[in-house]
Amino acid sequence: MIKDVIKFKETAFRDKVRVGSGDPVNLKRLLLDLNVLTMYAPMSETFSGMCIKRKNSSFILINSNHSRGRQHFTIAHEFFHLFIQDNFELHVCNPGVNKEPQEKEADFFASLLLMPEIGILRMLPEAELENKKVSLASVIKLEQYFGVSRTAMLVRLKDIGLITKSQFDALKMIPVLKSALEHGYDLALYKPGNENLVIGDYGMKARQLFEESKISEGHYLELLSKIGIDPTLEE
Repeated sequence: MIKDVIKFKETAFRDKVRVGSGDPVNLKRLLLDLNVLTMYAPMSETFSGMCIKRKNSSFILINSNHSRGRQHFTIAHEFFHLFIQDNFELHVCNPGVNKEPQEKEADFFASLLLMPEIGILRMLPEAELENKKVSLASVIKLEQYFGVSRTAMLVRLKDIGLITKSQFDALKMIPVLKSALEHGYDLALYKPGNENLVIGDYGMKARQLFEESKISEGHYLELLSKIGIDPTLEE
């Protein structure tokens, strides 16, 4: 799938989910709107996430040990597989391992969705656009606004020609947490989080199965325990 086709499909996807062309994406709201059951769980560093698509349902699993910014990129990457890729059923994302064309296409789609060029241009001072020299302060503001990692934002800025390779290398060397803190930003974006969070109707479906006598009480409690819920505890 060539880049122009992916750009067209990303624009169509934005229209479908009612997100403006230059606006940041509220991924958790979008997961609910698209009815994608999503679970966050701690996993190994080499596992970013996975997704499954069935006829009437979709599922995403995200590594909560990764930073929130990286989690956001993984979700957007999985959106490509679920809603853009043809004839898709199952995908496991292991960064740096799989170099198949569709993985690169999913990364490109994720960068377009999370960091729209028009939105980036709106956020940058006119002087930085004219000089093509984006400041560290602007980089941090952009990554915070769009909810992405430092690396993802720098790659995007280089890809759209707003910074050079040498500027990319220099900015990449600056400590992320220290620089964000010095510029007065919260550090949550750069740290792990969302452990055991579930987005969707997992609990409701489990309860429905139990009430319809399709699963036993023990099985119902087991399903809830997988998402950190123990209904037997007293308030």
